[in-house]
Amino acid sequence: MKNVISNVLAVFTAHGSSDRVVPPTGFTARLTVFTAAAMALLAVFALALALASGRLARQWGNELARTSTVRISAPAEQMAEQTAIALRVLQTTPGVAEARALSAEEQQALLEPWFGPDLPVANLPIPQLIDIVETGDGYDSAGLRLRLSAEVPGAVLDDHTRWRKPLVSAAARLRLLGWMSILLIGGTMAAMVTLAANAALAANAQVIAVLRLVGAKDDYIAAAFVRRFTLRALAGAGIGTVVGMLAILILPSTGETEGFLTGIGFRGSHWIWPMLIPPLTGAVAFAATQMAAKRVLGALR
Repeated sequence: MKNVISNVLAVFTAHGSSDRVVPPTGFTARLTVFTAAAMALLAVFALALALASGRLARQWGNELARTSTVRISAPAEQMAEQTAIALRVLQTTPGVAEARALSAEEQQALLEPWFGPDLPVANLPIPQLIDIVETGDGYDSAGLRLRLSAEVPGAVLDDHTRWRKPLVSAAARLRLLGWMSILLIGGTMAAMVTLAANAALAANAQVIAVLRLVGAKDDYIAAAFVRRFTLRALAGAGIGTVVGMLAILILPSTGETEGFLTGIGFRGSHWIWPMLIPPLTGAVAFAATQMAAKRVLGALR
């Protein structure tokens, strides 16, 4: 670890005249800055996707894990009686903290996004819904289904298991995809910087030969390339990160009704994470350029 730190300090405290080994302009400079900016911009969006997916997975899991629903389908004249029986069954079931029949207004609000605000709920044979809140230990869903089928034939228990698991699983996989994308972005960044450094070293083969003739060490020559390309990558990553954070910041907010697409963004302390992208990009560029310089300089002997 001490050797790594000393190498980094040696590179960035080297005399500025060593930078003249690397051409100050050309396609390698533009390629490095553009690649770093583009990769940083993509990394910001991948990071936002990963964090938003994890946040949504926790939100959906928490909201659906302790809630369930009983749906009662019965003739209109029997609906009130069967609802009352179902409520008594639920109130005497261990693990049920609260059971409440939804009002007509609440059921209309649930249907409004699909059928509009003018749906005549009172005139339609819509099932009665009972909202159940579980205790921390939960209840025996199989036993409750048996009791409901015996006492309330028209009742169906939905414990949200078939909805919760696929949603949470999809969010978790999308989060994994986001983190894998960040790793691929870092690898692509390292490859592009390596190619640019190789091109610059090959283009300056004659300059390197002359420097060796006058006594320049390979460490001195490599430091010039490492310092120049690391600073280029750091500057490009800084530009890409700022643009990405501004793009995330101006995304429209949907409040509490966020989903995979509308909920992408950073919340609270998560804004610190994208700020780590430029220094990490600089570290990747430093390592990639140093390895490339040592390999090419060894081949040019």
